Amino acid sequence: MRVLQGNLQNKTMKKRHSAEQIIRILGEIENSGLKVSDACRPHNISEQTYFRWKKKYGGLDVNEATRLKALEEENSRLKRLVADLSIDNQILKEVNSKKW
Repeated sequence: MRVLQGNLQNKTMKKRHSAEQIIRILGEIENSGLKVSDACRPHNISEQTYFRWKKKYGGLDVNEATRLKALEEENSRLKRLVADLSIDNQILKEVNSKKW
C-alpha cells in the first residue's frame, strides 16, 4: 500500500526546474559515470526528461540558457501579436467587402 501511495504522489507532483538547475543536473549526470537511469534517480527525473533536457540544453552554459529562454518568450509574444493582427486584418477585409 505504501508503494502505491508513493507512486501516486510522484505522478501528481509537478516540479519546474530553472535553466540553471537543469544545466547543473545535466552536468552531474554526465560526469557521474553511471548509467543514465541510475544517475537520474537521485534527481527524481525520468530518463525521458533527461534526454529531452539534453536535447534542448546540452552544451549550453547558464548565460546561454537564460538568453534562450528570453528569446523563446519574445518569439511567443511576437507570434501572438502576428495572430492578433491577422485576425483584425481578416475582419476589416470582411467588413469592407460587404455592400452597404
